[in-house]
Amino acid sequence: MSNTVERPPARVSGPIRLPPHAQGLKIGLFGGTFDPPHAAHRAACLLAMRRLGLDRIWWMVTPGNPLKDTRGLTTLAARIAAAKKLARHPRIDVTGVEANLRTRYTRDTIAALVARCPGVQFVWIMGADNLRSFHRWQKWREIAHLVPIAVVDRVGPSLYANASTAAQTLSRFRIPEAAARTLPGRRPPAWVFLHGLKSPLSSTALRALRRRQG
Repeated sequence: MSNTVERPPARVSGPIRLPPHAQGLKIGLFGGTFDPPHAAHRAACLLAMRRLGLDRIWWMVTPGNPLKDTRGLTTLAARIAAAKKLARHPRIDVTGVEANLRTRYTRDTIAALVARCPGVQFVWIMGADNLRSFHRWQKWREIAHLVPIAVVDRVGPSLYANASTAAQTLSRFRIPEAAARTLPGRRPPAWVFLHGLKSPLSSTALRALRRRQG
């Protein structure tokens, strides 16, 4: 997930229900359209959970993303169902809370969660491809000052992500990978680059394949 935009059919009514959380828990936030969810999403989160010592990870399925082509995007309910089917882990919670919060941008979503969950140590998890475009996100510097960030490598994007505008701007706040387990308790801005995952899978490519086959 990056900057998100709400479409009317995706709105969820009723009280806001958050996944399990409690003061002191270390929770990773992993956002995206998940259209479709794939094995690299799960692998990246399991790597981050292990390397950062996270208690839980929330997959936040977003209604949409203005930085990507959302034409033909599968419904939010269908994407949540598919993500739950794929996740298959007792400490990965799949949620569409962003539609419920009615926030348009990642910065606003994170700020709302931080305000609603005092004492929870949130970490934003993103792929290296998102680090490359992070400076295009709405109020991206504020995101970096709200929560620590973990960047997970990928085939291809890892080669140029560290030369991106955001990586260069935040370079002095990067911690050694050997200290990754300390990230959740650090005061932001703080970020780490996690190596070890090399998957070529991408939802964008899978959507293109789905359109060609459709």
